[in-house]
Amino acid sequence: MGDLWLGNVEEETTDDEIREFLCKYGFPSFDSIRRVRGTGEHPAAVVTFDSVESYVLRRFQPRLHNMVWKERTLVVQVMPERHER
Repeated sequence: MGDLWLGNVEEETTDDEIREFLCKYGFPSFDSIRRVRGTGEHPAAVVTFDSVESYVLRRFQPRLHNMVWKERTLVVQVMPERHER
């Protein structure tokens, strides 16, 4: 399972728009999404891929990091792996 942080996403962007954007650049369809509002200035989304490992996401991440989408420069990072106990 891998998580991808999409920072500075326009707050009005729908989950479907995020899915279409990621798929356009070669990512598989994500399994879940969680919105992170933060201070409201730079909202983010964390998308989870249940069947994709973090090392695979790291290969795709440079395609989107610092890309301008909807007049915002995206900050895209692969989240550290969670170890369930």
